[in-house]
Amino acid sequence: MSQSIEPVREGSHNGEFANYHPRHHAPHTATEQRPLPCVEAGTLDTPHGAVDPLAPTQLAGLRQRDPERKATGIGAVLSSFHYALGEAGVVRGVLPLLQVNQKDGFDCPGCAWPDPDGKRSHFDFCENGAKAVAHESDRRRVTADFFAKHSVAELSQQSDYWLEQQGRLTEPMVLRTGATHYQSISWADAFALIAVELNALASPNEASFYTSGKATNEAAFAYQLFVRQFGTNNLPDCSNMCHEASGTALNHVLGFGKGTVKLEDISQAKLIFNVGHNPGTNHPRMLSVLQEAKRNGAKIIAVNPLPETGLISFMQPQEVAGLLGHATPIADLFLQVRINGDVPLFKGILKAIVAADDAERGAGIDWDYVNANTAGVDDLLADVRAASWDEIVRASGIEREQIETAAAWARETGEIICSWCVGITQQHNGPGNIQELLNLLLLRGAMAKPGAGACCVRGHSNVQGDRTMGVWERPQPELLDALQGAFDFNPPREHGLDSQKSIVAMHEGRVKVFISLGGNFLLALPDTAYAAEALSRTRLTVRIGTKLNRSDLVTGAQSLILPCLGRTEADVTPATPNRPAIEQFVSCENSMGVIQWSRGRFAPASPQLMGETAIVCRMAAAVLGDRATVDWPTWAENYDHVRDGIAKVIPGCHDYNARVRHPGGFYLPNPPRENVYHTDTGKANFTVNPIPVHQLGPDQFAMTTVRSHDQYNTTIYGLHDRYRGLHNERRVVMLNRADLDEQGIAPHQLVDVTSHWNGQTRTACGFVAVEFPIPKRCAAMYYPEANVLIPVGSVEPLSNCPTSKCTIISLRPSEQGKVARR
Repeated sequence: MSQSIEPVREGSHNGEFANYHPRHHAPHTATEQRPLPCVEAGTLDTPHGAVDPLAPTQLAGLRQRDPERKATGIGAVLSSFHYALGEAGVVRGVLPLLQVNQKDGFDCPGCAWPDPDGKRSHFDFCENGAKAVAHESDRRRVTADFFAKHSVAELSQQSDYWLEQQGRLTEPMVLRTGATHYQSISWADAFALIAVELNALASPNEASFYTSGKATNEAAFAYQLFVRQFGTNNLPDCSNMCHEASGTALNHVLGFGKGTVKLEDISQAKLIFNVGHNPGTNHPRMLSVLQEAKRNGAKIIAVNPLPETGLISFMQPQEVAGLLGHATPIADLFLQVRINGDVPLFKGILKAIVAADDAERGAGIDWDYVNANTAGVDDLLADVRAASWDEIVRASGIEREQIETAAAWARETGEIICSWCVGITQQHNGPGNIQELLNLLLLRGAMAKPGAGACCVRGHSNVQGDRTMGVWERPQPELLDALQGAFDFNPPREHGLDSQKSIVAMHEGRVKVFISLGGNFLLALPDTAYAAEALSRTRLTVRIGTKLNRSDLVTGAQSLILPCLGRTEADVTPATPNRPAIEQFVSCENSMGVIQWSRGRFAPASPQLMGETAIVCRMAAAVLGDRATVDWPTWAENYDHVRDGIAKVIPGCHDYNARVRHPGGFYLPNPPRENVYHTDTGKANFTVNPIPVHQLGPDQFAMTTVRSHDQYNTTIYGLHDRYRGLHNERRVVMLNRADLDEQGIAPHQLVDVTSHWNGQTRTACGFVAVEFPIPKRCAAMYYPEANVLIPVGSVEPLSNCPTSKCTIISLRPSEQGKVARR
């Protein structure tokens, strides 16, 4: 059975946000005489010299202020333009912001939050979206001269923030076997090198092809088609590491792996649960629609271990009042669960609803909906009736009175939305967490009607589109049949490797070539030391991207960097004597299943850059040669041919070229919105999800990883977490003040952090312990710095999703020097 954390209960930690008052109100500075951070791996011996897979952060010294209580407002506006002007300048930094998320512009390279169907604001971007655009529009350049001056070993000693700040990649680069520096290589020679290495493999399954969520639909479709024509389903992607648990749960319950709501549903809802996510930092445009819902009379319940600013109140920066500091309260009720306390919390809500219905039939359960559209309700009712209130309260950390308040609000309406993100997916029981939310929606009939449903908040822009386009290591037979019929080849039927299985296969020598369409695979993975060793054992690593990152420094015997265009940049196929120039565009799918086009209009950072789709198609042509059943060079020249291929294969994408050109795009089919459930029962399935139990030792904590406000996924924009009040330092561990006192650790003392799993330990050194309003026996650390602590084998068994949001750790005063390998 899945297990998680049941700390020893010591009082309540779920009061209002206003109840937290730090003991220290003035800014603090960490000790100036700090050792360099150390990790268990130390340096890594590679064919190119010793490199450090985890370089130190900037050591400017921690400054801590009180957490902010209002999200966005004038501070967000100023921050947006600070980044835009600082990195990209007036033209490349500001003008693209007028086109981002517009119907005739480009899709934001940040999050996947949807755009309004109707009229859109001229400033339809958020602070972190502005950072993403500025990051891509950077005026600085990483040229061949840069690589000639800096060896791979030297670059590995720089921080990830420093690497990103060097600017845009400008030309293909190769790191030869035994070389210490990257050198220039032509596109043709780069593709030829890939072809030689792939075609020399004993089996296509000795290669793995990763996809970042930011890859567009055209690139993703071409990529998966190329990989399957090559002969493997080894198609790991970033969803394996974040929302795989969501797809697993949604498919089992609803027969469909995506959320069910439209953007307009949120403003029409009467009750919204925000569970396990931080909209103020990770998807700030959500705050606008939550504000609209509040003004329409909705109640909002925030469920999270940390009191995130965006869940407290919101200053609308497009209103004068918001710019002047007037905020709309967001959460009517804050349920500060312990880490992995979500199943017991929602089981308690269900228990209270069922008790009300037992007293008066229909007072809690929408029986008309349940009888007509669901299966398994009797097992659910037996489970929640048998559940102990003492266990529910102890395991969740929430008092019964608050749980019953949430249940009473849920009994008042059927217009309920449950919204969640990776705070509940990256757990030992991730699918169970989500299924308990879905149980609530089904019991109340909150499905297939306005203002109700499941809102799975995806992360990176187009991460949902990648999966729609067929990027999955476990493809459905229907997809493979469609590919076979459309392109006249026999796709492999054996399931391939996901992200975690790929890194294990590299470590064991079973995967010898690794190609990454975007992303920073090394730092996205758990168990960074293990992942670095694995990548270094391959023969060739290839990354397609816009900026330098650590995955370019921990490589196989040979490595290629293939620079691509960004979303803001014009992708133009030059004219030939036989045809005019072609102004290309691409398309993306947002979190709510809308596909729309994206066209950049700004000059590329370098004339040698190529669009992701063109890179994939030309790579496919070079590798497959006469085996190809697709005219890959023609696809590279005109993406309309790719979209014609999509139309032949992907359900709901008929007439793709015509429909995607319609302003605002089109919706993909969503059967649960129509009360249609493609499950084994033909109905929506209730599930029974046990309360996870695991006792912590007296000196142990449940640790969750989080992003800072100056970060998107593994990309570090800066060193400030403004909303949480932490500045200039990322190597921190956030703890309840009572826990600090019990452990004899002073605020801002340096500590070494050790994780415990399955008899193994992993240690990371030199973190700053900080007081933060988090429940007792819980801790929070930033990723990717904390990823070294998370075992590669610690996964949820159904989805194979890593357990980054629930790792058992202990602390000790920091020691000088390196720490022994586990």
